[in-house]
Amino acid sequence: MLKLDKPAQSALDTFTLCISRVKNVNLKTRLNAAANAVVAASAAYDVAGPLQNLHSIPRTASVVAVTKDEMETVYTQRMAGSKGPGRPVYDEIFASAPNGRCPLCAHRNVMTLDHHLPKAHYPALAVSPFNLVPSCTDCNKAKLAGFPTTAQEVGIHPYYDDVDSETWLVASVVPTSPSALLFDVQAVVAWDPILMQRVRNHFKDLKLAALYASQAAEELLNIRYSLHQTHGAGGLNAVRDELMAKASSCRNARRNGWRTAAYSAWASDLWFCDGGFA
Repeated sequence: MLKLDKPAQSALDTFTLCISRVKNVNLKTRLNAAANAVVAASAAYDVAGPLQNLHSIPRTASVVAVTKDEMETVYTQRMAGSKGPGRPVYDEIFASAPNGRCPLCAHRNVMTLDHHLPKAHYPALAVSPFNLVPSCTDCNKAKLAGFPTTAQEVGIHPYYDDVDSETWLVASVVPTSPSALLFDVQAVVAWDPILMQRVRNHFKDLKLAALYASQAAEELLNIRYSLHQTHGAGGLNAVRDELMAKASSCRNARRNGWRTAAYSAWASDLWFCDGGFA
């Protein structure tokens, strides 16, 4: 998971921009009347986020006199729509992910914006920039439209949660032919139990173990010939040194990246280093 800076746009400016071209007088009047509620919901969200309390945000069926469906339309047509007046905000948040990588899986390309708290249950947050996170399609679908009822059920939030300060992603070698890796989450003593469980849930719900194992298998296929050469020239120790160097380089870029975990696991496994990679 990748940490991102919060969007610079305010909820009020974004909502005002999104509804700026509404021509229906009745709808425009009701949307304008809902602005204060939209701002208040976003402010409460921004307070709850760093405290791991987003589950405390109340679910609602409407925003003042604006229905849930009407608020959803503000997002789908007036923000996410290619010609919507709020599209520039959408595009700026979309582009905020470094190298275009989904911050939820740290692997696939960003393809959409994900509502961290789903707009179906939290219509006041439908266009709140703090609630919109760049995401790949798979992560967006995996989250579905569920809502958290406890702190542990709140998904990791790229704007509020920094989970790269400690190592939690680990892998272990499976001595098969071809060799495989199992990815898992290890406990971090320095973290409180709520954050630890949230990371475990995030890892499980987004099926990151399978994603990372697949990528590691492809990586091994690409480096197997090089490892053969290194092993022939210097044996087990030469292979281990090469893998340790790659693990260190990957760790410098991303502590909990799948490559960091993969190369660390490979380097620490004597069977693998002594020809198990074949």
